[in-house]
Amino acid sequence: MIDASPQIITVVMLVLLLALVASGFPLGLALGGVALISGLVFWNPTIFSLFYDRLFGITTNYTFLAVPLFIFMGIMVERSGVSKQLFSTLYLWLGGLRGGLAVATIWFGTVLAATVGVIAASVTMLGLIALPPMLERGYSKELATGACCAGGSLGILIPPSIMLIFYGPMASISVGKLFMAAFPAGLTLSLLYTVYVLVRCALRPQEAPVLPVEERTAPWSLKIRLLFTSLLPPVVLILAVLGSIFAGIAAPTEAAAVGALASIVMAAGYRSLNFRVIKETCFNTAHTFSMVFIVVVGATFFTSIFLGLGCGKVVEAFVLSVPGGKWGALLVVMFLVFIMGMFIDWIGIVLIMIPIVTPIAATVGFDTLWFAMMIIVNLQMSFLSPPFAYAIFFLKAVTTPEQGIDSMHIIRGVVPYIGLIAIALLLFIIFPEIITWLPNHMIK
Repeated sequence: MIDASPQIITVVMLVLLLALVASGFPLGLALGGVALISGLVFWNPTIFSLFYDRLFGITTNYTFLAVPLFIFMGIMVERSGVSKQLFSTLYLWLGGLRGGLAVATIWFGTVLAATVGVIAASVTMLGLIALPPMLERGYSKELATGACCAGGSLGILIPPSIMLIFYGPMASISVGKLFMAAFPAGLTLSLLYTVYVLVRCALRPQEAPVLPVEERTAPWSLKIRLLFTSLLPPVVLILAVLGSIFAGIAAPTEAAAVGALASIVMAAGYRSLNFRVIKETCFNTAHTFSMVFIVVVGATFFTSIFLGLGCGKVVEAFVLSVPGGKWGALLVVMFLVFIMGMFIDWIGIVLIMIPIVTPIAATVGFDTLWFAMMIIVNLQMSFLSPPFAYAIFFLKAVTTPEQGIDSMHIIRGVVPYIGLIAIALLLFIIFPEIITWLPNHMIK
């Protein structure tokens, strides 16, 4: 064992982690490897018993059980066919508005976010369903791809969000309260995105031609019927999950089970349920959850060693020493989260940063729920900020050579939305009730 100060250990662990991630190591293995090496070098062999305790705690965490259930629900909704009908209806209603297809894409992504909860599924569906119609009707590539990435990224913010399930136990905050706080926060982003698209299309009408009359002409009775039938299933699913949590009927884990069952019923209602769909959904759920679980275990080992060696105090002292009081501390934390989001998976950021920065929030006097949502909204930028931008990679993966879209088209398309997320953070600072009002009115 080597005797070193917490400051030196902090630098060694962070540099070693960044080096492994930059070299291409999977994040979960990099986190676990740094924890193992640092524990053996700076602590003692008893770390193995510590790792066992942490692993046992993860596998027996009841709230964590909601993760595979929500993943299953999202994949089953994706296979049900409800998404195609919903976008077709929004297309019919908003097609006559300049930029209407981009607005429809954003709100399509908003509804998907409340039923899918996984960014990969949301962005992929938008890329397959919404992107081709926009390009075929003359929308600029930047406008079309930006709307798909921004709308799809809401899938990790608007409940049921897997990110919130991880965040709650790490910060000792009710997952149900996080769900209720994230819903208005996500809708605020959707409104900002919508206003941006409408203003941009008004200033640059050539980027979003209005659809021909024959493509959007239909009797009002038909429009209303299509809107009702396409919105009813996802609304019922949302109410089944969020309504039961808000009313105090069920905890997030039970609500996730209800949502998984409701997604199966939805798929059956759309005549998409068969043995192959069930088999593929189960296998994809196991595959996705396995990758998530490896990162969770590695990150838990890392934070255990990092905090056990006193490194958390080093970070806390640094943040609290910044001029500007609590607002200076908030600015530093927001900046660190933003920079980390450019290079590290969100799961790693949540599991590494939250045990460290949550005590800082309490020390400087911030409401912990409000502070949590500030970080969670900030993490929206990580999906849009190169080089580690999930949304860009997912969308690029589903584009075709005929569409002529390269990575720079997508990057130019998402940059304005990063600024809009920053504006949303300012709004939440000025009007914190946007975040706190709904959780404060939950039925206990």
